[in-house]
Amino acid sequence: MIRLAVIGTNWITKQFIEAALFTEKYQLSAIYSRSMDSARSFAQQFPTAAPLLFDDLSALAASSAIDAVYIASPNSFHAEQAIQLLHSGKHVICEKPLAANYALAQRMFETAEQNQVVLCEAFMSPHTPNFKTLEAELPRIGRLTKVFISYCQYSSRYPKYLAGENPNTFNPAFANGSMVDIGFYCLASAVTLFGEPRQVSAQAQLLPSGVDGSGSVILAYDGFEVVLQHSKTSDSLLPSEFQGEDGVLHMSMISIGKQITKTLRGQATEDLSVQQHSNPMIYEALDFAEKIVNNHIDPEAKQRSLVVAKLLTEIRRQTGVVFPQD
Repeated sequence: MIRLAVIGTNWITKQFIEAALFTEKYQLSAIYSRSMDSARSFAQQFPTAAPLLFDDLSALAASSAIDAVYIASPNSFHAEQAIQLLHSGKHVICEKPLAANYALAQRMFETAEQNQVVLCEAFMSPHTPNFKTLEAELPRIGRLTKVFISYCQYSSRYPKYLAGENPNTFNPAFANGSMVDIGFYCLASAVTLFGEPRQVSAQAQLLPSGVDGSGSVILAYDGFEVVLQHSKTSDSLLPSEFQGEDGVLHMSMISIGKQITKTLRGQATEDLSVQQHSNPMIYEALDFAEKIVNNHIDPEAKQRSLVVAKLLTEIRRQTGVVFPQD
């Protein structure tokens, strides 16, 4: 059993714990929060686990009762926390985006390699069965001509922002905003499928706080382009679309691979969706466990994370979004 600690006491941490426990490869050993009351309250959701509670990161890092840590703190804390834990010999799976900028992401992987531990970015999409189906089906629609990847979702925190509050979601101090949050799924999916583009062009609608509320990105590849659409200030019902000379693939909610269809020219639309677990984080939890057992950093996953970090940094440069970590 992998003795798992978590950093963060929000809904996504709960979802990852449930996924990890479902795999039967982990036991919940520790919970960290800046507030001991928050850690204690969160632990009550897992009464059979009886995890250790921490409000001191150095104490967690030094604990011999922990093998691996899932980090779901605000983006601005990812690199600092991960580097400390990696130095202490802990395996780390860190929520996306891995770091606030490219330089910090590089330091994180360097630290993992120096200490011979595993570092993974918690990007669930490519591990889901329907995303794997998408990858397998792309060659069957002929030469790609255009790709459109969309993720737009009105944030539950946006009304608070409009009311004059300063939630993390729209606060540059926490290295946040639309592109690095839900736009990440669009960008990282494109990099997973097609690699690093030869050119990137981005624009965004900035909020008075200094982060982007929405925007779009064009990634140029040889022979085709990928258009990314993201927003945290509006909803979209459009699926992502992959156009080839012989047909079209549609995927709804690319973040979790909800449904995939294929329409070849002159033929009826075919639903290619396969059954997935309702908790899509199970697949990345299984992948992380396998890497820990083999003590192996996947070079392809590492390269994807670094390319995405580099592109996110460039996109922010083009759109004028600045984080304190820069």
